[in-house]
Amino acid sequence: MTQNTDVRIPAARLRAYMERVFAAEGFDGGEAAQIADVLMQADLFGIESHGAQRMMYYHRNLASGSAIAGARPEVIRETPVSALIDGHFAMGQLCGCEAMRLAIRKAKQTGVGICAVRNSSHYGIAGYYTLMAAKEGLASFSMTNTGPIMTPTFGVEMMLGTNPIAFCMPADPIPFWFDASTTVVTLGKVEVHAKRGRPMPEGWTIGGDGHACTDAAQMNASILAGEPGGILPLGGAGETHGGHKGYGLGIMVEALTGVLAQGLTAPDMQGAHGDHTSHFFLAFDPAMFGDPAQIRAGMSAYLERLRAGARAEGCARIYTPGEKAHEAMADRLQNGVPVEANTLAELRQIAAELGVEAL
Repeated sequence: MTQNTDVRIPAARLRAYMERVFAAEGFDGGEAAQIADVLMQADLFGIESHGAQRMMYYHRNLASGSAIAGARPEVIRETPVSALIDGHFAMGQLCGCEAMRLAIRKAKQTGVGICAVRNSSHYGIAGYYTLMAAKEGLASFSMTNTGPIMTPTFGVEMMLGTNPIAFCMPADPIPFWFDASTTVVTLGKVEVHAKRGRPMPEGWTIGGDGHACTDAAQMNASILAGEPGGILPLGGAGETHGGHKGYGLGIMVEALTGVLAQGLTAPDMQGAHGDHTSHFFLAFDPAMFGDPAQIRAGMSAYLERLRAGARAEGCARIYTPGEKAHEAMADRLQNGVPVEANTLAELRQIAAELGVEAL
């Protein structure tokens, strides 16, 4: 496979395309706009694996019935500070936004809001939902499980998902925004490397023999087929570089999502992407601990100290989590969103199948 050239598409044009597609898939205008907003945030932040690249996956999920247009999340258990929500297999973006809005309302009323969701689907980037809380002056966590992708430390069978953890805390000029999988990379990045015909760096995945695999196309096919091997925990193989820590964090996310919500855990999901995912959201008001303006100023000052710290030789600057994403967004809003050629072909195929205007 040859290397492909990205096409820059104006952000407004790409967003309008996504909204047309989701409307044609059976969502009302507000739902289509909400789903598109989550995907666009990923593309604007430079997280290519979770933006337009995911459109074909969603299109197929909706066609197969693993995600259902018209399904509505339902609160089935509630306290003043918590709620358990059954997503009824709605699109994960709709489940996630509903749950985080409820967590935010509870946090404003009581200081903290915690929501767990079961029977949902892929909800996009975990960090989208923490930004919702940050806009309201709240700090928050967002987590989700996924289908089996991660191999346990010393194992070769996929038993956990990518299981990302996102955290955001208000600060100036931008919030502290952390969003990372508990695997070395997400499956989406393996897919992107396969589309681009690029080998993966050694240390991302292992084959069924327990040895490193750098062939992205081969590994992507193997993972989707559920064969032995998979993506390594954050920290890599074994314990030397902390792989057991990523493994432990992945189990922690599984405990707070599939187990706590009494949904499915990764080994019971169908396929690497998984249907029937579970999520966890926690929002809290810093005002419980003191003057929120002072806490925000303290966080801002600390982040600035990090950025101003002594730099390693040959390194131009120190970033704090969220900076690169916001810089990428400024570039993409001005110059367009890069879309890989194979992904662009998929977007045009979806438009043709649904009879909507293509890009």
